[in-house]
Amino acid sequence: MRKSMVCAMSVIMAAGTFQVAAAAANPFSDVPQDHWAYDAVAQLAKDGVIDGYGDGRYQGERNITRYEMAQMVAKAMAKTNVSSTDKSMIDKLSAEFADELNNLGVRVAKLERNADQVKFTGEARYTYNSVRHTYKDRANSNNFLLRLEPTAEVNDHWQVKARIDSTVDMKSSETTENAKLKRIWAQGNYSNFTVKLGKIPCFSQPSQGMIMDTELSGGQVTFGNVLKTTLTAGRYNQDQPNLKTTGNYRSAELLYDAGGRFTAGAAYYYIGNSSLYHYFTTVNADAAKIWQAGMGWRFSPIVSAYANYSRDTEGHTIAELRRAWSVELDYKKAVPSQKGSFGAFAAYRSLGDIAVVTPTYDGITFGQKGWDMGMQYVPMENILLKAAYFHGKDIERDTTASTLFGRIEYFF
Repeated sequence: MRKSMVCAMSVIMAAGTFQVAAAAANPFSDVPQDHWAYDAVAQLAKDGVIDGYGDGRYQGERNITRYEMAQMVAKAMAKTNVSSTDKSMIDKLSAEFADELNNLGVRVAKLERNADQVKFTGEARYTYNSVRHTYKDRANSNNFLLRLEPTAEVNDHWQVKARIDSTVDMKSSETTENAKLKRIWAQGNYSNFTVKLGKIPCFSQPSQGMIMDTELSGGQVTFGNVLKTTLTAGRYNQDQPNLKTTGNYRSAELLYDAGGRFTAGAAYYYIGNSSLYHYFTTVNADAAKIWQAGMGWRFSPIVSAYANYSRDTEGHTIAELRRAWSVELDYKKAVPSQKGSFGAFAAYRSLGDIAVVTPTYDGITFGQKGWDMGMQYVPMENILLKAAYFHGKDIERDTTASTLFGRIEYFF
């Protein structure tokens, strides 16, 4: 739900062309031959749709990265005078590199800035959620959220970013002023190096968000090319139903992605001075210490699978609450800027309370296990429909639980 907005704005801000100063005989020779995108990129280059790197050179003496390819794809997506064949290839490439387009929105924007130094993106969304447990009454919620995400240009490398959320309970007749500054941070972007300082987003990339999708106060650095390392430190001040803490936070994440079929990741998370809450007991621990490992496999341009496992070395004596795992199969991907695009997933997950913090899933949540599935569809440009359904058990009570989730998002 948070990955889509930056992609749409990246395409808009990437409009423009740049000249090719010098090209090798085969400018994309460093793209793995077994990657399906190789032929598509080469054909787009031949057709003149893709030009090269942001400085006007192919730089054939060094490896091309997925992020550099995403920059080229973003510029291709902004062009309108392309053939239907090229447009089809661009659509497939944009789905393949959607994560890189999201993450590198800043770098794509840098290729072609306009005169404005402050830009606003955002979304308005309506969410329906129905949570059902056998031991208590059904809980239904209807919420409307307005989110603004300003970006201010400081110089060629640095930006200041923020997130402001305001939520309205549609079941209540009262209107409350509850706009909150959820995040604000300075971000520096350099070659194969990114630094963030402030109230920063914190998303567990190696596990596709299984561990957490939240924010914390501190700093984060990401460096590397094929093997990316992310180091984060700060203060975690959250009041989650399963973890209440104002303690120190430290994490180290590794993500391997050479642009081929295989990806892998591993991570360690330390959250100090934590209190872990469960249905029957409160487990006080000096810290939550979570280890995580996972891998992904791209079967084809439209089918991928992911497996992740995490374990906490402190806390509850019930083993199932101290570990979490997920196996997921993805089919295609919905891209808000592309009308008619859609995606679907099916997964089985077991999320022990102590082994995850704030998982990113819409259906299942911490302390539950079972089947989790959903789909997304873009009926019109920048409008995204999402639906998810979970059916399984509350782990500690061993009772049936289910969740029905629906959302419509409008991006701007």
